[in-house]
Amino acid sequence: MELELLNLLLVLVAAWIGGSLATRLGYPSILGELTAGIIFGPALLGILAPTETTAVLAEIGVLLMMLYIGMEIDFRELGKASKAGLLAAIGGFLVPFVLGYYAVLGFGGSQMGALFVAIAVGVTSLATKSRILVDLKLLNTRIAHVLMAGALISDTLALIIFAGIISFADAGSIELTEILMVTGKAVLFFVVTGLLGIYVLPFLGKKLEKAGFTNRTLYFTIMLIIAIGFAELAELAGLHSILGAFIAGLFLRESVFDRRLSKELNKVFYDISIGFLAPIFFVTAGYNVTFDVFQNNLTLLLVILAVAVLGKVFGTALFYLPSGNGWREGITVGTGMNGRGAVEIVIAGIALNMGFIDNEIFSILVFMAIFTTATVPVFLTWTTSWLRKRGELVLSSSEKQGVLILGAGPLSLYIAKKLSGKNPVSLIDSNADNCARATNMGLKCIQGNALKEETIIEAEGHEAGFFVSLTNNSEINVLAAQLASEVIGIPNIYVSITPSSEGANIELLEPIGASTIFAKKTDPYKWDYKLENKDFEEISVEISEEISSRNFLKQLSGREGDVLPVFYENTDGKLHIYHYGVELEPGYKVHYIK
Repeated sequence: MELELLNLLLVLVAAWIGGSLATRLGYPSILGELTAGIIFGPALLGILAPTETTAVLAEIGVLLMMLYIGMEIDFRELGKASKAGLLAAIGGFLVPFVLGYYAVLGFGGSQMGALFVAIAVGVTSLATKSRILVDLKLLNTRIAHVLMAGALISDTLALIIFAGIISFADAGSIELTEILMVTGKAVLFFVVTGLLGIYVLPFLGKKLEKAGFTNRTLYFTIMLIIAIGFAELAELAGLHSILGAFIAGLFLRESVFDRRLSKELNKVFYDISIGFLAPIFFVTAGYNVTFDVFQNNLTLLLVILAVAVLGKVFGTALFYLPSGNGWREGITVGTGMNGRGAVEIVIAGIALNMGFIDNEIFSILVFMAIFTTATVPVFLTWTTSWLRKRGELVLSSSEKQGVLILGAGPLSLYIAKKLSGKNPVSLIDSNADNCARATNMGLKCIQGNALKEETIIEAEGHEAGFFVSLTNNSEINVLAAQLASEVIGIPNIYVSITPSSEGANIELLEPIGASTIFAKKTDPYKWDYKLENKDFEEISVEISEEISSRNFLKQLSGREGDVLPVFYENTDGKLHIYHYGVELEPGYKVHYIK
């Protein structure tokens, strides 16, 4: 096999250009990569062409991407989302399946052809959706876990139905034994991989650690072997290899190697998959688009597109209602489930080779896959922004209500005491007197260095959903926030920045998704003094119009001078830490001191 480096170079350049332009326009880079494949590929300019090299690299890229996605998903949270994922999978598959079947029959198609088209429009792509979740930074939301669970269920359901259709085509009747065999192999796959992930892999990790193996390159190689092994098990079970790689990532998240080492390896896999190999897959996916169908069968194309999009979105939303998560989240999940891109192309190819569909139907299904995948980042961006503005975008870690506060000064103790009624609160401080004062107030305080992982773990940081870094040193606050986010995995990070600190400190917050507490730079000494001497006043004000936390603070400061907004209270009646980036809505209350 010749490497054909020039073609590979052009694919990477096209991916970089397309991805960069899409990002500048506010959309995930996957949309630009797909568009680049359509424009520079055989469909239009013909500069790029399919090669064996890019095909192999694209396949590897998808596997590594799925491994990385699995390592970023909390397996326990995925289990909690399984019920909602099941509802989303059933509705997102059955409704477009039925609509697609009757649409093809309405245009004079055969029953077998209609069944293959129905499966293709009902399928959900795990690979394309996973990349979009990364680009939109949604991996730590309940939506992400519902989507991943839904895709796993949907793909398995599609393969079972597909096996039944093939059985009918071969034998002239639906063979129950064939369906049971396919179902049994799928169940066996999940059982075997589950046992390996729960018992064998942790045992392997402990043995390696006990033997003194700490080489990152060795662990990287072992993780590759595990991922490819799980992918092969999926293939042997008649499932897609990407499911195996994804499940391998789920178990490799924390259970095998040291937490810090796992975080470092996550970054390596991100660079290799998302940065290098996965864009090859998405550019080459654009090669499959042909525009001949616009002339030959435009009406059927539009009908299939409408069935695929509307059936998937509204079918998912309808069946999602019993989950109790709301119809708006159901629509959002539906827009995420709308992506295709892998399994249905395989199904369409088999149907074409068996003579159940013709070249035009095959082209329509290919275009449908590309079009629906392209709509996912657009629609999902809109719908998640909609939820975020309404305060309904639920973090997957929302059940982790613990609060960990760095610093046990008067301001920290004030915040901790207010929150401790409904949340487990812990503090960390290097000063023994401060910790003793916190203990006397009935609060848990660990004396130690918050820049050490073991100190945060001792303070039960791994169970915390919120980390507040509130010392008088901005640099310490930022460094501790990075450790809490990247190593411990605490999702909500609020950092105090002093007025005298360099601007670079704030720039370090964005990569870890941290926010400035109080929505402004703050001098803790001033507020510590006021609280220590009880020279302060607590005031609450109700919000009358939609406004950002930063703009509200400007208005409040303009009326009352220097104030410190500490909490906001939304319709759930709970206190939430006031920080930069919050969208306050009518009916919310802000609690501040002056």
